[in-house]
Amino acid sequence: MKIIILGAGQVGGTLAENLANERNDITVIDTDDERLRELGDRLDIGTVRGMGCYPAVLKNAGAEDADMLIAVTNSDEVNMIACQVAYSLFRTPSKIARIRTAHYTSRSEKLFNENALPIDVIISPEQVVTDYIKRLIEHPGALQVVNFAGGRVQLVAVRAYYGGPLVGNELRELRTHMPNVDTRVAAIFRRGRPIIPEGNTVIEADDEVFFIAAKNDIRAVMSELRRLEHNYKRIIIAGGGNIGYRLAKTIQHRYNVKVLERMPKRAEWLGEKLHQTVVLQGLATDRDELLKANIENTDVFCALTNDDEANIMASLLAKRLGARKVMTLISNPAYVDLVQGHDIDIAISPQQSTIGSLLSHVRRGDVVNVYSLRRGAAEAIEAIAHGDAKSSKVVGRAIDEIDLPEGTTIGAVVRGEKVLIAHDHVVIEPDDHVILFLIDKRRTRDVEKLFQVGFTFF
Repeated sequence: MKIIILGAGQVGGTLAENLANERNDITVIDTDDERLRELGDRLDIGTVRGMGCYPAVLKNAGAEDADMLIAVTNSDEVNMIACQVAYSLFRTPSKIARIRTAHYTSRSEKLFNENALPIDVIISPEQVVTDYIKRLIEHPGALQVVNFAGGRVQLVAVRAYYGGPLVGNELRELRTHMPNVDTRVAAIFRRGRPIIPEGNTVIEADDEVFFIAAKNDIRAVMSELRRLEHNYKRIIIAGGGNIGYRLAKTIQHRYNVKVLERMPKRAEWLGEKLHQTVVLQGLATDRDELLKANIENTDVFCALTNDDEANIMASLLAKRLGARKVMTLISNPAYVDLVQGHDIDIAISPQQSTIGSLLSHVRRGDVVNVYSLRRGAAEAIEAIAHGDAKSSKVVGRAIDEIDLPEGTTIGAVVRGEKVLIAHDHVVIEPDDHVILFLIDKRRTRDVEKLFQVGFTFF
C-alpha cells in the first residue's frame, strides 16, 4: 500500500517503522527537518517537509495515487483539514485521523462523514489508553489484557511466580489442574526471549506467559501461574489531564478513586465534573501530599501526567510509601524497558496502545483487531475467515493442517457466541474470528495473506 503519514512524532514515527518493515510505500510529512532526517536515515521511507494540510505538500508526498492518509500530528485541526483536502482534491480512498479533544469526538457521528468532514476512522489516543488501564485494574496481577470478539475472548500476560501451581510443571498438566476450563498458552517470554509453547514445555518462575481464554475463565487460569491478588478497591490517579479525567470518570462508580492534580483551576474543574471522586490539589511528587491522600492504603497508584520524569518519580515515591501496585504512563520508549518490573509494576506506552488501533485499519485481509504486545516486539491479530476450501487457505482446514508462518500460533476461534480454544482438530469455518499470536511481527504480511480470499478458475 502507498500510505502518507502526517506527523513524525512518537506515534507517527513508530507507525512508519511498523509499516515500512512490512514493505509498504511510506511517506512521512512533518515540519521538523531534524526528525524527518532521523527517520529517513533509519527507515526505507520518503519524507516531505511542510504543513500536512496544505494541498501542495500533500501533492508533493504523492497524494494523487495514495491508498491511505493517516493524520497523527499533535493538532486535531491540522489532522481534520488534511483529511478534507485529501478527499476533496485527491479522492484518497482511506483517511484516518487522530482526534484528541472530546469537543470533537463527542459529536463524531454528525461531524465525521462524507457530507461533513470526510474522515473514515477516528483514533482517540486518550480513550485507547484509558480503556487499556481500565482492563489492567479489572484484572489484578496482569501485565497486559486485550479483548477480542467484542470482549468474549481475552489475551492476558502474567508473570509466573514461585509457588504458582503450574510453575515447575509441564503445560499439558494445565488441563489436569483445570478440567472444566479451556485455555491455550500462546507464547512464553523467558529472560526476554520468546518460546513457542509445547505440551512438554515447563513453566519457570519469572516467565512472562501469554494465554488466551474466554473472559469468564481468565481469573481461574491466572491462579495457576501466580498467587491471585485481591480485587482492587482504592485507586489514586496522579494527573487530572485528559487521560486521568477519563479514567476517573470511567471507574469512579466501582472503585474508591482519588485524583491528585497540581493546577488549582483544573482541580476545581475536576471537582465539579467528578461527583464520585475525591479531587485533591497538590504535587504527586510531594511526599506529604501522597501521605495526605492515604498512599499507604492504596491498591493502585496511576501516574498519568504528561511529564515522564514526574510520572516515574511519583511512582517510585508512591511505591516506597506503601502503594500496592503502581502503573506509570511513559511516552519515551527508551524509558519503558528501564523501569518496568522493578519498583514500577507496569509501564504504559501510549504510542504502542495507539499503534494497535491504527494497524487494524491498515492490515490486508479482513483483520478487525491488532494489538502491539511487549512494547512492539510481538503482535496479536483477530482475522475473519472468508471463502471456502477452494478459495481460502484456512477455511475447511483443521488447525494442524494450516501452514502457519514460523513463530505464529492460533489461540482461539470465535464462532458466533461460541468460543473455541484452538486445538489441532478444530476446523475453521467461514466467518470464524481467528485469534493469532505472532512472536515475530515481521511475519504479519504472511498472516494477512492466509486470510485473503483467492480465485479458483475451472
